[in-house]
Amino acid sequence: MEKAILSRINLKTLDTNIAYDYFETISDLIDTKEVQDLKKCSQHLATSRFQHSLNVSYYSFLICRKFGLDAYSAARAGLLHDLYYYDWKTNDKRPLEGNHAKIHPIIALENAKNITITNPTIDDAILHHMWPLKTSHPNTSVGWIIQAVDKFCAITEMGHQSLFRASRSNNLLSYCILFTFLLTI
Repeated sequence: MEKAILSRINLKTLDTNIAYDYFETISDLIDTKEVQDLKKCSQHLATSRFQHSLNVSYYSFLICRKFGLDAYSAARAGLLHDLYYYDWKTNDKRPLEGNHAKIHPIIALENAKNITITNPTIDDAILHHMWPLKTSHPNTSVGWIIQAVDKFCAITEMGHQSLFRASRSNNLLSYCILFTFLLTI
């Protein structure tokens, strides 16, 4: 397993209580072929779909844990929210016709149900993580957190890849301050 982008916690060594608790929540999923196959899929620039899903899962877990919400469902929904295998940037090999933002949550939930038992909170978070691009919003607190963290991670992943290029500009300091603030919420 990797570590989440911009995190200091190594999820592989399980050397902190947070890493251990998080891993316990997703241990039955993380090494499945279906989840590992996400490493072969590109998501945002050079970020794999696996890394993106891990990022969403880990940060959603942390937020829900901090606020006493269902961290178990958040971690699992985050890991499974993009469980599809076609290239979203092209129309190649899409199993359903239609707009990617609307169809991939349906495909991801179906794939998730093929590898694990879900619950209504996980289902809601996966199905509604593309709000407001989808017409219906999340119905659970975890769903709202997943959709927000998903967008935050997408922006961070794309921005992180440009971080070294931006290191000579004044924007780097602003970026670091903003990200640090968001992590403390």
